[in-house]
Amino acid sequence: MNWIHPFVEGNGRTARAACYYLMCVRFGDMLPGKQTVPERIRNDRKPYYAALRKADAAWENGDFDVSELAMYLQKLLKEQLYDR
Repeated sequence: MNWIHPFVEGNGRTARAACYYLMCVRFGDMLPGKQTVPERIRNDRKPYYAALRKADAAWENGDFDVSELAMYLQKLLKEQLYDR
């Protein structure tokens, strides 16, 4: 979503909610699990921010590398799906 998120004031909540909504649309329903990915990020933001900083650093060096962020989000999504 327009790099990490397009909001100059830092409102990542809207970007995370939009991304989560798109995953639910692709799935065809609300994703199962007791605690959603956005809630999991909110509960422990440090790994999320670290992954964002790594993506920003790569971008500043002319690289597009969001692999750490993707792996982190994949981990949270798996946790959500298995937490019923």
